[in-house]
Amino acid sequence: MDQLEQLENISIRIIREAYANFKSLSMLWSIGKDSTVLLWLTRKAFFGHVPFPLVHIDTNYKIPEMIEYRDSLTRRWKLPMVYGQNEKALEEKQTYPDGNVDRITCCRLLKTQALRNTLNGNWTRYRFNHERDRYEPDPDTEMYTGVIVGVRADEEGSRSKERYFSPRDKENEWEIAEQPPEFWNQFKTDFAPGTHVRIHPLLDWTELNIWEYIKRENIPVVSLYFNQGEGKRYRSLGCWPCTFPVESQARTIDEIIEELKSGRFKNIAERSGRAQDKDDGGGLETLRRNGYM
Repeated sequence: MDQLEQLENISIRIIREAYANFKSLSMLWSIGKDSTVLLWLTRKAFFGHVPFPLVHIDTNYKIPEMIEYRDSLTRRWKLPMVYGQNEKALEEKQTYPDGNVDRITCCRLLKTQALRNTLNGNWTRYRFNHERDRYEPDPDTEMYTGVIVGVRADEEGSRSKERYFSPRDKENEWEIAEQPPEFWNQFKTDFAPGTHVRIHPLLDWTELNIWEYIKRENIPVVSLYFNQGEGKRYRSLGCWPCTFPVESQARTIDEIIEELKSGRFKNIAERSGRAQDKDDGGGLETLRRNGYM
């Protein structure tokens, strides 16, 4: 068994453990490479079926190709797709692109607050109706107490402090020191009522592992990850006003893998193109403690 097979087996085990132990489960799908690998693993775990809602937090400022990809794959794979938005902040133009708040406040309103209220069922969620081929208000207001997330420990500093099963309080806030220990692949899945739990099946994967798995499994990913003639590509995807490509000649998955193996990005953070990380002191810990992905 090679390394990718070992990682795949562990991830599928964690996804199935989550499904077996959390009554109200969902999975965040950011449309990026990591959460798309997570979606692929989920379909493998349940023989082509996704037995819980996929949740996307739509800030209204995602790069257009991301939304096109999301809806195309939703249709092709018949996915149980749900999205949530902070409609009030958007209507009142309390956003960074509108010039009324800084980047961190914008992230807090459009991502963190939107995520918390979408998971809690406090705001309208929009579910894709495959029969009508459109999104409609979802009558389900159930709280999602278990949330599967495509977080990797090597991606960014605060994420290295996560556990496979990481509890949050009822407000989705993260107390790092109160996480349970995880020894010898033994996981705590029994938590007090009202606890939100983030589940991280990809925690031990690296950026290179992700791309090698995408190649092996032939997983479709957004075209933004590839150089399309301007000598740049995206390593990490987010909102267009705050996400920037990096210098790269890689036009294919093989070339991305070779680029990573060569050490081309050895001293360049994967999220170096994400401006909000710099505004949060070079990382995401402030945002993540308050419930950010």
